[in-house]
Amino acid sequence: MSSSSSSLPSQTLKIGIVGFGKFGQFLAKTMIKQGHTIRATSRTDNSQICDQLGISFFRDVVAFLEADNDVILISTSILSLSEVLKSMPLHCLKRQTLFVDVLSVKEHPRNVLLQVLPEEMDVLCTHPMFGPESGKNGWKDLAFMYDKVRVRVEATCSSFLHIFECEGCRMMEMSCEEHDKLAARSQFLSHAIGRILSEMGIDSTSINTKSFETLVKLKESTTNDSFDLFSGLFIHNRFAQQELMNLEHCFEMVKQKLLKKMNEEQNLKESNHGMDSC
Repeated sequence: MSSSSSSLPSQTLKIGIVGFGKFGQFLAKTMIKQGHTIRATSRTDNSQICDQLGISFFRDVVAFLEADNDVILISTSILSLSEVLKSMPLHCLKRQTLFVDVLSVKEHPRNVLLQVLPEEMDVLCTHPMFGPESGKNGWKDLAFMYDKVRVRVEATCSSFLHIFECEGCRMMEMSCEEHDKLAARSQFLSHAIGRILSEMGIDSTSINTKSFETLVKLKESTTNDSFDLFSGLFIHNRFAQQELMNLEHCFEMVKQKLLKKMNEEQNLKESNHGMDSC
C-alpha cells in the first residue's frame, strides 16, 4: 500500500462525466474550481444543472465520446455500470483516453472496464472515501483510494490524481482486491448495521447515551443512501457475503451467551430458594 501518487507536473484536463447524479455533481464543482473543463452525459436530463455550473451537457452519447476528453469519469450506480458501459458506442472514441471509475466497489468496475474498453484505453480505478455530506467543508485528510490498473500515459493519470492531492486528500494506492476486502468489513458492515437499526425503528430518546447517539447517526447516514447502493455493495463485492454471514454468526454467539447467563442466574436463584426452604 502506498500513500502518494506520481510527482509529474499537473495539467488542466478535459473531463467527461458519465452519470451526473449527486456524486458526479459534487466532484465536478471542485474540478471546475481547479480550472478543469467538464462535460457530462446522463440518462437523466441534467442540462439545467449543467447550465448553472457552466458545464456542457450531452444528450447524444456519440457526440460525448467524440468530444476530445482526456478523462472519462464513470459515476454511475454500481448496479447500472455494466449496462451503461455496454450500451455506449466506444468505437466512437477518437483518441487514447483515461477511464476512471469512482464506484464504492472496485473489482467489479475493473473487470467490466477491462472487458468492454478498447485495449488502448487506460484504466484507473478509484474510490473517494467521502461524499457530498462528509466532504461539504473540504476534502482535507479524507481518504482517496486508487489502483492504476492499466496506465501508460502517466501525465494524464498524475494530473487527475493531483485534483485530490491538492485538496488535501490522503492518497491511498492499493489493489482493487485489497480495497474490496477492507470495504466489506468497513463500508458494507456499517451499511448493514445501519439498515438493521432502521428496520428496528430506533430513534432519538430523551435519555440518549453517547453510544446510542452514535447508533442513531449511523442509521441516519446509511439510510440517506439509496438501497441500490447498499445492494451494490453486497452483490458486487465478493467479500461482503462472508461478512454478512459473520455478522449473523456473531449475533447468534452473543445471543447464546446472554441466554446461557440468564439460565445460570435462574438456576442460582432456584438453588438459593431451595436452600432457604430447608
